[in-house]
Amino acid sequence: MDTKKAINAQTSSDKIWTKDFFLICLANFFIFLGFQMTLPTLPLFVNELGGSDQLIGIIVGIFTFSALLLRPYAGHALDSKGRRFVYMTGLAIFVISVASFSIISSIAVLLVMRVVQGVGWGFSTTATGTIATDLIPEKRRGEGMGYFGLSGNIALAFGPALGLQLAGIISFTQLFLICAALGLVAFLLSAKIKYKKVEESPAKSTTVKFDIFEKTALEPAVLLFFITVTFGGIASFLPLYAEEKGVEGIGLYFLVFAVFLMLSRTFAGKIYDKRGHIYVFLPGTVLIFIAMLLLSWLPSTPALLIAAGLYGLGFGSVQPALQAWAVNKAPHNRKGMANATFFSFFDLGVGLGAIVFGQLAFQFGYAIIYLTAAGSVLLSIILYVYLLLKARARYVEN
Repeated sequence: MDTKKAINAQTSSDKIWTKDFFLICLANFFIFLGFQMTLPTLPLFVNELGGSDQLIGIIVGIFTFSALLLRPYAGHALDSKGRRFVYMTGLAIFVISVASFSIISSIAVLLVMRVVQGVGWGFSTTATGTIATDLIPEKRRGEGMGYFGLSGNIALAFGPALGLQLAGIISFTQLFLICAALGLVAFLLSAKIKYKKVEESPAKSTTVKFDIFEKTALEPAVLLFFITVTFGGIASFLPLYAEEKGVEGIGLYFLVFAVFLMLSRTFAGKIYDKRGHIYVFLPGTVLIFIAMLLLSWLPSTPALLIAAGLYGLGFGSVQPALQAWAVNKAPHNRKGMANATFFSFFDLGVGLGAIVFGQLAFQFGYAIIYLTAAGSVLLSIILYVYLLLKARARYVEN
């Protein structure tokens, strides 16, 4: 009888789909849906306010950097003040900032509120990844993070198209209020989650009061940086590049990308849990590398959509594996800081990628963007192999 109870307890402890995990996935879906609906519509709103293309770039980009700067603070707050405080504070700031867009009539005020929105986004997304890792059994963390990532990927698949569709039917005031309402739903759902309590640091008296990253998460975070650089080139310039090449189907590109991204989440995490990151990272990065080469060539719509599928499969496999790696290596009282480090490098890759690729496009044309992006992915593969060889050498020495 005792043996049966022990088996049942073990099975329960290995369960991914608990009530709290379902709630965090649902809350993540709603906040991402509200965010994704604003992505393609904000440039239209800036244009309506009389903003130039340069202002559109600044207003879109400043969000990423404000989120980046706040992530270390969010990581420390997660480990000191607790998950609930950081997550719900971030959600509240996000909701208020997006709702404010509905009454803004000045570019300057919009710029300020985009900074505020970045603060809310930096806090909430750093927290939600940490909360998810708290709720997932360690043995199934790769699989669980894959499922958790699906909640954001589904929003990615439908959010931009839904936002553009609504922008053609209703006013921007109504659109932004709907996006804020979706964030409010996430806030209400998050209030029902049972959060992990803060763990005291065993070396609290000798710990430096503030630092900006978790060193055990640096290796996967740096690898992620070289991969997310590719995001800047796709999000900012692919529509213009496709139009220049006379290739149709750019709207379908993002849908195909999201579908294959979701597909990868269903199996890549399980492979990570059973075989380790080497069986996920190398195949995934090779797929991304091929996708970038295809985009640099871009002869036709089929090539565009094949690149979308390869990119979705590759990134959807690599990102949750690297996140699970980053969190698993961190001490228990530094999981929040590990997630902050991970997402900081994510933001840095996207932001720097967009800026650097903008200059490259101006000087050499759009095709060079994707050749450079392929080079960045190749650098991540070389760095990964180096880290593997270094770890193996240490293992042999010991």
